[in-house]
Amino acid sequence: MLQNNIKDTDRLRLPVNLTPPGQTDGGGITEIINFGIGLLRRQYLVILFTAALAIAASLLYLRLATPTYTAQVQILLANPRAQFVQQQSLLAEPPFDLNQIETQIQLVRSKVYAVTVIDQLKLTDDPDFSASGPSLHSVWQRVRSWASTGTRKDAHSDRHGVPSDEIVDALLSRLSVSRVGYSNVIELGFSSSSAARAAEIVNAIANTYVADQLNAKFDANRRATTWLQDRLSELGDQAIAAQRAVDVYKTQNNIVSLDGRLIDEQQITEMNNRLAVARAQTSEATAKLARYETLLTSDPNKTSSMVDLDAIGTDGLNSAIITGLRQQYLELTRREAELTARVGRDHLAVVNVRNRAREFRVSIFAEIRRLAEVSRSEFELAKQRQEEIEKQLSRAVTQSRSVNSAELTIKGLESRAKGLRSLYETFLQRYMGSAQQETFPISETRVLFPASPPSSKSKPKTRLVLALGIVGGLVLGIGLALLRDLMDRVFRTSSQVETVLELPCLSMVPLLPTDKPSKPPVRSLKSDDVVQRRIVSPPTAIHRAVVGMPLSRYTEAIRSIKLAIDHNPAKISSHVIGITSALPNEGKTTIAASLAQLIGHAGKRAIIVDCDLRNPSLSSILAPKATCGLIEVANGSRSLADAIWQDPTTNLAFLPVVRRGALLHTSEILCADAISKLFDRLRADYDYIIVDLPPLTPLVDVRATSSLIDCYVLVVEWGRTKIDVVQHALHTAPNIHEALIGVVLSKTDTKAMARYDGHRSYYYHDSHYIRYGLSGS
Repeated sequence: MLQNNIKDTDRLRLPVNLTPPGQTDGGGITEIINFGIGLLRRQYLVILFTAALAIAASLLYLRLATPTYTAQVQILLANPRAQFVQQQSLLAEPPFDLNQIETQIQLVRSKVYAVTVIDQLKLTDDPDFSASGPSLHSVWQRVRSWASTGTRKDAHSDRHGVPSDEIVDALLSRLSVSRVGYSNVIELGFSSSSAARAAEIVNAIANTYVADQLNAKFDANRRATTWLQDRLSELGDQAIAAQRAVDVYKTQNNIVSLDGRLIDEQQITEMNNRLAVARAQTSEATAKLARYETLLTSDPNKTSSMVDLDAIGTDGLNSAIITGLRQQYLELTRREAELTARVGRDHLAVVNVRNRAREFRVSIFAEIRRLAEVSRSEFELAKQRQEEIEKQLSRAVTQSRSVNSAELTIKGLESRAKGLRSLYETFLQRYMGSAQQETFPISETRVLFPASPPSSKSKPKTRLVLALGIVGGLVLGIGLALLRDLMDRVFRTSSQVETVLELPCLSMVPLLPTDKPSKPPVRSLKSDDVVQRRIVSPPTAIHRAVVGMPLSRYTEAIRSIKLAIDHNPAKISSHVIGITSALPNEGKTTIAASLAQLIGHAGKRAIIVDCDLRNPSLSSILAPKATCGLIEVANGSRSLADAIWQDPTTNLAFLPVVRRGALLHTSEILCADAISKLFDRLRADYDYIIVDLPPLTPLVDVRATSSLIDCYVLVVEWGRTKIDVVQHALHTAPNIHEALIGVVLSKTDTKAMARYDGHRSYYYHDSHYIRYGLSGS
């Protein structure tokens, strides 16, 4: 039971925070875990049942499915040749790429190889391909054959000796071809119900493919050799004719060549080389003469004229005369410097030495003039030689222009003859290689290792099927459980009530078994005496639960409702309490009777009024023999004292409703002034007035009682009343919604609450109530 302490004083309902400690921070993960645990607790039977069905289906499949064995063989596509047969191939053989390997895979899966293997192994009589066995695959083959038209049968009867398309398709459907990693190896696999048959068929397919590759290469080499032989003969004739044309043209145009080059062309090349040498010599002679002339412009009488003596180059250094004179000049210069330092610059000895040095300078310059004349002669000679070579070159160029046309023609003829000779030699080499390969044919493809009968079945995999069955069953079971949980649009927890309806949950009244409580001893009275004294009939065990079990959880839940009524801050007084529900049979009458009995048993003046005019179920239980009631008092035909019945055990007063016929306008009766005056009298005489109202959804009577009732309590049956129904009922009765103090969940299964309110499951344990002397439900 959940007791909410409402502390709002201005009719604004604040949602009660029922989040358990530890869920305010990081509550998302905790809520998900609690939801998962609660889902397992609520729907574990659905999950287990679905998983059991899936496991049973897996076992049935393993029992009915025919075991399949897969034999595998690997084929190498690029087989390196032996060194002694590595001849140049006629056909281009690039390395295998992805497209080529995919082409080979599709070639292996072609119908040509399938027909060959079927004829070779006589697979038309094999039960696996004729769909005559009891396996699931044979059943599928029969369904496909029944679904097909009769044209295929006619075609089969017309093609004698050719396997039908069904057998070919059956063979190819069991054949798998794939590339092994990134290598040039492809792996063939074939599945059959017989291990030996699977190995035999896959080996036959591999051998057929290898033999076809060898035959194809042999045929290609033979056709290429024949074509090369014809082409070589044609190219030989063309090369001879082209060479003859070159010789005839040279003879007609008087063209002579040396070492493959024309005479005129060789002469011009030689003259260009000679002209370059002559120009270099002329340039060298000009530079040397310019250096001599520059040196001779200086005055030999001055000492500074000897500074640029080395500018004349190697001629001055190689001249013995200049070298000797220069050494003597340097010696005199040294003596002049020494004497000047000892006796002074104007001494006679110094002057004599200086004069002799001047004479040596004059002699050196005289020798330089002689060398300059020699250099001028060499310059003139080099210039004449250059001019003569230029004239010869000009004549040779003029002469060569006249034969340019003939040279171009002869070059074209020679180029064509050379190309034909080269092509002839290439084809001759190819022809020799093709002839060698034809005598020794090899295949680029070979079987790495033949397939052997597999020792274990490949399908169905028992562990995988069982694992998929278990996992799939659990996943499907969890999905169905989640779907059922999402479709369960009823109220289960107090937090759900507060979240959806934005109303506090006053109490969660447990479901009472009808045979648990015992009737309290009631004094035996005659029927006439009961009617005369207007004593209520002994109610059923459920309606007497508060008195019969004052220390039960049920009674504590009713006390929680009374406490919420007493501490209701929305109104000054809560004398008149209306008990209603959204639908009939939700327990509102039981809650109203129990609440009134609890108040009366506590010593308060309490009266319970049955305002369910169309279905007075409370009156039929407590006062079945009443002759007057609420309606008679309201219309003035009977007094209030004559209509009230008493309960001697709880001192509870009861105002019943006597149903004498069909009442058409019950809502008008409840909102009449007489009823209002009657309730005013009851307010003056009693502390609590509990009103058992009809449900909200079928009738509009409850809306007419808003002027009579101080506050309302909405009873919702736990696990039965739909959320949408309650929302719609409150939406259509806004005046009732405003006066509601809270909601009571009736007929609550406290044992099942642990599955829906996971983090508060321990709250509903009976040990907490037993500890304080209370009993369970």
